[in-house]
Amino acid sequence: MILGICGGTGSGKTTVAARLIEALGPAQSLLLAQDYYYKDSSHLPFEERTRQNFDHPDAVDFELLIQHVDALRHQQPVQQPSYDFSARVRRTETKRVDPRAVVIVEGILIFQNASLRELFDLKLYVDTDADVRFIRRLRRDVRERGRSLDSVVEQYLETVRPMHQQFVEPGRRHADIVIPEGGKNDAAMELLAQLLATRARRCEQGLS
Repeated sequence: MILGICGGTGSGKTTVAARLIEALGPAQSLLLAQDYYYKDSSHLPFEERTRQNFDHPDAVDFELLIQHVDALRHQQPVQQPSYDFSARVRRTETKRVDPRAVVIVEGILIFQNASLRELFDLKLYVDTDADVRFIRRLRRDVRERGRSLDSVVEQYLETVRPMHQQFVEPGRRHADIVIPEGGKNDAAMELLAQLLATRARRCEQGLS
């Protein structure tokens, strides 16, 4: 089963995915994050890389992501790329990812690509208030990605917010389920975990 989890930056997509994987166990589930599939820009000077719009669909290597999701669907392993958010380049290291009964794909733009969207058996949209999402992004980028407060605020106002309105928010209409408050919605998490566990058992038994 291929599960797509979309939502704005800082909405709690990763928390939702982590809780589902925890409930299912690593033997039955895996996470494929859009963040690792940004296009390589190592050929550009650093200053030019800092001006790139990473919240636009053109920044994502959807061709490779689609290839990997399709391969996992057909029980084939893939070499997942990795991305350096401080240098803003794709790393040379890759990680082997073996297929599991449940494949969870999460990212802010994964519902924008029709070909990728068609691969999802279930599509979730995580809905969280804008101010909460901004605070979470600010903390993450400063603590984990070596960003300054001013640069995060500037990027949010110039690209993140308008791109959310143009590309991310419209993804809601493609969702099968909308989850308010993401991973903090315990009732939704419990129901989803039960649904996915049932589907995983059916996959192991060779049923559709």
